[in-house]
Amino acid sequence: MSVHLLVPGPFDAISGGYIYDRRMVEGLRALGETVEVVELPGHHPAPDEAATEGARAALHALPPDARVVIDGLGLPAFLPLAQELAARRVTALIHHPTALEHGTAESTRTVLKAKERALFAACARIVCTSPLTARRLPEEFGADPAQIGVVEPGTDPASRAKGSGGPGCAILSVGTLVPRKGHDVLLKALARLTDLEWTLTIAGDERRDATHAQGLRALAEELGIASRVTFAGEVTGEELEALYAGADLFALATRWEGYGMAAAEAMARGLPLAITAGGAIAEVVAEGSAIVSPVDDVMSLSKGMRRPIFDADLRAEMAEASWQGGQRLPRWTDRAEAFRAELAKAVA
Repeated sequence: MSVHLLVPGPFDAISGGYIYDRRMVEGLRALGETVEVVELPGHHPAPDEAATEGARAALHALPPDARVVIDGLGLPAFLPLAQELAARRVTALIHHPTALEHGTAESTRTVLKAKERALFAACARIVCTSPLTARRLPEEFGADPAQIGVVEPGTDPASRAKGSGGPGCAILSVGTLVPRKGHDVLLKALARLTDLEWTLTIAGDERRDATHAQGLRALAEELGIASRVTFAGEVTGEELEALYAGADLFALATRWEGYGMAAAEAMARGLPLAITAGGAIAEVVAEGSAIVSPVDDVMSLSKGMRRPIFDADLRAEMAEASWQGGQRLPRWTDRAEAFRAELAKAVA
């Protein structure tokens, strides 16, 4: 039986969720599985008519014996097809429930939560990318714990970051420019530390929410730190590797992470971290590798970042803890096998 992954297009989008999906597809194919990717049209996760009709057409075009996996971003569009999902013993891949997305209107989140509650019940298997998400689904969405599995993202072996070489502290933040990532909190925290020598590079797609991205640039100007902040846009491959390699500190003031892939990538390179405890990310970082502040607490984050920005010796200690923890993280090479085992449970 072939595996068919249904996911909102474009499939080559740059985000933690899409990177995970692509690595699973590559890994399953390397294991000898036949995997087809079906890009869903329309607006997601709050589906418009094009999304709903596209979901129907995509599902009905699949072979009867296909093993169907639907990425959680596109899952709400399948609500009218819930009975068919149950009959096909569909697997849902949940990076984090769409109803928990920050920056979405409360009325929209309420509707999405009702849809996801019904759809999770219809799916034969739910694969989450973190234990935290797996714990929340039964508590907040009524999902059956027996139907939930966890396959965390992996990391690739990477060279240890060399740092900027000074002077000052080069800070790197990686994440799409959307409200959930908390770049506004990070900017406000750093604006309280202008007596220290630092620079910030934010690498992330600005097209997902262009209005928010423009607002971040305006905020940097308003705070008087624009000359210290570089908005690098969507960065991949060697360019992203160079940013990790030349950073002294990784920072992400996220409001919620289904896992925290960017933080894991920073640890894989031995970078000290400054993060907020938004979702699963605080469970990813190794002890002693990070300063961890409450979500949306500008004062706490600012105070927490002061010493590692100023104290290179402390950064070195944190970097060693990060490097050691990063070597213990799951590798992509075993993730596809774990995912295939979860798919087998859906048809058992």
